[in-house]
Amino acid sequence: MKAVAEIQVIPIGVGVSVRAEVMRAHKLIKDSGLIVQLHSYGTNVEGELDVILDTIRKIHEVLHEEGVPRLATSIKLGTRIDKEPDLAGKLFEV
Repeated sequence: MKAVAEIQVIPIGVGVSVRAEVMRAHKLIKDSGLIVQLHSYGTNVEGELDVILDTIRKIHEVLHEEGVPRLATSIKLGTRIDKEPDLAGKLFEV
């Protein structure tokens, strides 16, 4: 099943700057093969639901293995059966 999602990973307990940990999470998302759009407070993705969920699990496993004591992840996830969801369809001009 295809899905679109917004993923926001917040490392906790690593200090004031979390740039390195956020960029590590973003690299894992990019390496997953999902269609990716980075923005200021998260990453939008498009792809198979299983890949999205597996990628989120992998982010948690890898960042914890690399020493991040806590992670808070917010996920907005959309699926539909009347047509195939995609990120381009979510964009419009004002």
